[in-house]
Amino acid sequence: MASTSAAGGVSHPVIFTTKSPYSLPSQKFMIPLGWKRYQLSQLINKALSLTKPIPFDFLLQGEILRTSLGEWGTDKGLGEEDTLEIEYFESVLPPQRMTTLPHEDWVSSVSCRIPQHFLTAAYDGHIRLFDYSQKMIRDIPAHPAPLTSVCVVPSQESIDGSVVVASASHDLTACLTRVSLEPDATSPYQALASLHLHTSPLSSISSDHTGSSLLTASWDHLIGFWDTKIPSEDEVTAELSDRKKRRKIGGGSGEAEHPKRKTPTAVLKSHTARVSRALFSPSSDQKAYSCGFDSTVRMWDVESGVCTDTINVPERPMLDLAITADGNTALASSTDRTVSIFDLRSPSLSSTTGTLVHPSTPSCLVCPGADSAASTPQIITGSYDGVARLWDMRSMKGAVASFKGWDGTMKILSVDWVGEVVGIGGEGGIEVWKVGQGDRVLTM
Repeated sequence: MASTSAAGGVSHPVIFTTKSPYSLPSQKFMIPLGWKRYQLSQLINKALSLTKPIPFDFLLQGEILRTSLGEWGTDKGLGEEDTLEIEYFESVLPPQRMTTLPHEDWVSSVSCRIPQHFLTAAYDGHIRLFDYSQKMIRDIPAHPAPLTSVCVVPSQESIDGSVVVASASHDLTACLTRVSLEPDATSPYQALASLHLHTSPLSSISSDHTGSSLLTASWDHLIGFWDTKIPSEDEVTAELSDRKKRRKIGGGSGEAEHPKRKTPTAVLKSHTARVSRALFSPSSDQKAYSCGFDSTVRMWDVESGVCTDTINVPERPMLDLAITADGNTALASSTDRTVSIFDLRSPSLSSTTGTLVHPSTPSCLVCPGADSAASTPQIITGSYDGVARLWDMRSMKGAVASFKGWDGTMKILSVDWVGEVVGIGGEGGIEVWKVGQGDRVLTM
């Protein structure tokens, strides 16, 4: 029951819970209804006897507290005798812009997956590699047409400090390229293979967690499933025009430098319109997900090439897709300015479990990896209004934090998030931001 404190303010019974490392013993508190986030955070810090203050946010019935408890209770019709359960978690500190890396053309894809480096793909057909000192150490003319996607192919083995990257382009192909991380390498990069299947521009390319398989998505409604083995001979005959293109891009004329032409292991057919994104399950290279302009999210058994489930969301052409690290949730951005959230464990896959509404089209999104220090389910979205937004998926009414790329004057086309580092790519090139939580910055 609410009571009147000595100071004349009305109090309400509250129990605090948390999934963070900073847990309180189970007990009931009488909290003044006039209190807001700041006073509640002070109480938690005092009750925990923390030597260094940690800011906390508070979650009530799936909504982050933005007003006083009394205002929230009036809006929700909270009864006087109802004990209120409040979950607290470490606040997200204001994102900090670390650096800007200009490009000559729009950046369609960015990856922060190479330690101490940023990998980009641009509309001028080039893959570029930057180190943390902002120095561009590689500029690779990978394709003769705009690039749409780039990813790092994980490997247990590294040859002379190099990595393999996969790229997708409007030139109807994808490529595998070995890139040296050594600034003064005698062989800075080598085109290993080109992937041939699609008859329309490619939308995306992604690798499984082992680096043994790839998925390509295309405007031709198809998804290609590929292994990453480099064949000793071409698996498909090159046309004369393709030979000229590869000779120019590869920079060499010897047979040893000739990128091998690969064919897919399987072709996944079910989409009825452009496929925007295809990616593997975080834990399996035999299970995949895709989304497209046919307003569907599809689940695949990659080995058999069969679409095992389809989520239909009418009139929501989809632009990008992400799967949470635990594999339980899918998120898809669409042209109707929303991000739809789906519980992949639910028997009713046709219904969304939530929607994140944006003022402008969300072009891209990313979930933190399993190694993230984030203690709450979070995602970052990038939109055509030039704003990247950090969301807590337990509170869908508004973003926890937002930051403007290029001061909000240019479209965001790609976003990646690893540890403390967020890279956003778009019309202005690349911006790198730091996202922190509580008294610390998220670490790898």
